[in-house]
Amino acid sequence: MTWELDVWKKLRNSKKSAVIKYLASIESKNFLVTQLVGEISSSYYELLALDNMSEIINYNIKNQSNALTTVKLQKEAAKANQLAVNRFEALLLHTKNLQYEIQQRIIETENKINLLLGRFPQKIPRNSSLFNSINLDTINVGLPSQLLQNRPDIRMAEKELASSKLDVLVAKANFLPSFKLSAGLGFQAFNPTVLLNPESILYNIVGDLTAPIINRNAIKCLYYNANLKQIQSAYQYEMKILNAYVEVINQMNGLQNFSESVRIKQKEVEFLNQSIDISNSLFLSARADYLEVLLTQREALESKIELVETKLKQMMAKINIYKALGGGWK
Repeated sequence: MTWELDVWKKLRNSKKSAVIKYLASIESKNFLVTQLVGEISSSYYELLALDNMSEIINYNIKNQSNALTTVKLQKEAAKANQLAVNRFEALLLHTKNLQYEIQQRIIETENKINLLLGRFPQKIPRNSSLFNSINLDTINVGLPSQLLQNRPDIRMAEKELASSKLDVLVAKANFLPSFKLSAGLGFQAFNPTVLLNPESILYNIVGDLTAPIINRNAIKCLYYNANLKQIQSAYQYEMKILNAYVEVINQMNGLQNFSESVRIKQKEVEFLNQSIDISNSLFLSARADYLEVLLTQREALESKIELVETKLKQMMAKINIYKALGGGWK
């Protein structure tokens, strides 16, 4: 049995370093939880956006089918030609093809959420009608010190830096001799006098004192390695803080810009909806060409889908801010 006297605090520093590394692993778990929550939220809002796109496309399919029927009737009355019929029918087929693409994306997004939740594919319950009416709460970023306290990746980097500092002290203590207390217990010894042999005790003491000299090159390598790891931990800690500020600034500005973009897109969609009614009326009264009707319908469809996509980007920016501020793990 051997006990080492912790004269140079090597054992105590090793214990502290191990505890801090364990706490860093907990922060790593918290960071993973935050990323997982953000990923599930992003996929859920994407699913709501796809549902709204599907509704928009279905509505346009209905209107385009009515327009195609009208053009066919006009062709029979010699007020339109086959070219107009073909163009309207081609636009209808194009819109139906978009519907199949959206349906495939919906299935893939649902399965992605199920995979993140660790379950087999199934229907995701949701109310897609609430997507456009979702209000974004005011976000308070807070002080820089609060940012450091909330982000688990920064907390993890901070603990890894503290642990690396203690590892350097442990590696430095290896250059100093160690002092150990040894005791032995033997049964059926042939010569009981060797249990307390002074020469054996002196040999153990000399071995503990000369070990750092004999293993000096190996100890130097461990010391240099510990120093380099400390420098690496300091660099990673600095980069984590810098990355945190950049993420918050980018997402805060992105949320503001996307909010303005949604407001402008909504006005664009309103004008194009009015243009559809106007173009249809003019076409029925033979005061507008069928190309104007087709162009207006296509622009309206694209604008509505772009509005949904911009709204989704706005929601993604909110989720990214949530992640950048360290939410999700508490």
